[in-house]
Amino acid sequence: MAITYKKSTSADDALMADINTTPLVDVMLVLLIIFLITIPAVTTSVQLKLPKANNVKSDATVETIVISLDAQSQRYWLNDAITSPDDFQKRLASVKKPNAVMPAVHIRGDASVNFEAIGKLVYDLKSAGVTNIGFITHQPEKSN
Repeated sequence: MAITYKKSTSADDALMADINTTPLVDVMLVLLIIFLITIPAVTTSVQLKLPKANNVKSDATVETIVISLDAQSQRYWLNDAITSPDDFQKRLASVKKPNAVMPAVHIRGDASVNFEAIGKLVYDLKSAGVTNIGFITHQPEKSN
């Protein structure tokens, strides 16, 4: 038995060369409906008369105290060695003024100082009422 192929010349067998745009129109209509529903919900809000504010530079300067810790956990107050914990508390009390802002304290710690000494220093500062504590570090070198 041999297989024979029949050549057809009818219009039904021709390739369909038209683009079917029905799915495209369906998607576009769905998107249009979604946008029509969501845009009013986004644009409406409570009408408020907001206050106007101006940035004014204040002349109030806060004193900065630098406390250093060396590798042996020795405390230094503005480059003067602190001999005892009582000396440290006296210096903090002398800086604190009634009805005034407590000065900012910056801590410079040696890279090899243990964390316990820094923790004790922060605890002592917090118990004395210092709320503005910062740490001074070096920025790392940028690698190319």
